[in-house]
Amino acid sequence: MRLGFHIALVLGLLAGSAQMAWARCEDLAKGYGDVIPKRSDTRINVGQDYDTILERGFLTFAVYENFAPFSWEENGKPLGIDIEVARIIAQDIGVEARFNFVAADENVDADLRNQIWKGPLIGGQVSNIMMHVPYSKDLQCRNEFVVLNGQYFNETLATAYRLEVFPDDPPTTPYYRFHKVGVENHTISDFYLSNFNGGMLLSNILHYPEHEDAFTAMEAGEVDAVMGVKSVLEHLDQSDEIEVATPPLVNFSLDTWTLGIAVRHNFRELSYAADYAISDAIADGRITEIFRRYGVSHAAPDY
Repeated sequence: MRLGFHIALVLGLLAGSAQMAWARCEDLAKGYGDVIPKRSDTRINVGQDYDTILERGFLTFAVYENFAPFSWEENGKPLGIDIEVARIIAQDIGVEARFNFVAADENVDADLRNQIWKGPLIGGQVSNIMMHVPYSKDLQCRNEFVVLNGQYFNETLATAYRLEVFPDDPPTTPYYRFHKVGVENHTISDFYLSNFNGGMLLSNILHYPEHEDAFTAMEAGEVDAVMGVKSVLEHLDQSDEIEVATPPLVNFSLDTWTLGIAVRHNFRELSYAADYAISDAIADGRITEIFRRYGVSHAAPDY
């Protein structure tokens, strides 16, 4: 599973959204005893400080494997939106960007532990920066050994649909009482549709291993629509017969989330430098242009 789609993240953010805006971190983190690290669980000399990075001449970035349009390899060449944003960071600092392609773990907290502040139990190593990390107060409170920063994109749920079936308006959730809809297994969309109104849509929900499989099924007429992450659906949409839209989601508030970077807590100078690089690239349009090249509309974060 990919980080942006973890059900564990969904449940965690839903729980956090129910808290008061000024709630303390101790209160937000209650109930997460299995993911909150204890001081004895971490090592101090993990990663590299800013001066060491400058001296050696490269930054290491953790990116998700097989995760188009954000990060993947083609003939050994790193490609994707997150790859290019990472290169902007490295170039601004004055070093080379190197990439560690990683598989997502059981939840976001485990990804941060394995890739940023502690390292995996067997093999592998931490990276200086992790890309594509959800930015939320709840996640930050639960992970005291990382700093979340450098927001560069607001992701949202969307619907891809066949224009011949819905020629006037994009389908809203109640339409799936009468139309088949495809979703990727164990995603936010799956969670939402499967639980909608007590499961009334279950008979019309078709599950697929990936967004791409659901999209292919729609092109073949097996389903009339696909619900998923907007950036992925836009990247897949190469047909004039399919449209991607963001119709309102009934009884669901977690349809948009912000993505940024994560850095180990004791390397804040690197975090600040990366944040400045991203802010400048958003302001001058470079990040918007990166998204455009991959067929994705860029929604800048609301600071």
